[in-house]
Amino acid sequence: MLNDPLFILASLSALVVLAILMVGIGSFGKGGEFNRKNANKIMRWRIAAQAVAVVLIVAFAYLHGGR
Repeated sequence: MLNDPLFILASLSALVVLAILMVGIGSFGKGGEFNRKNANKIMRWRIAAQAVAVVLIVAFAYLHGGR
C-alpha cells in the first residue's frame, strides 16, 4: 500500500488537514489579533482541505475495494 501514489496522496492530504486544524486550535486558544483576523479564513481552508481529503480517501477505497 505504501507504493500506491493515491494512498500517499490521501495520507498527505489528511496530514494537511491535521496541520490546518492545529493552527486553528492554537490561534483560537491563544486569542488575540491573529485569531480575530484569520479564524474564519483558517476554518474555510480546513473545510476545503478536508473535502479534498475525503474525496481522495473515497477514491482510494473505491479503486482498491475489490482486492
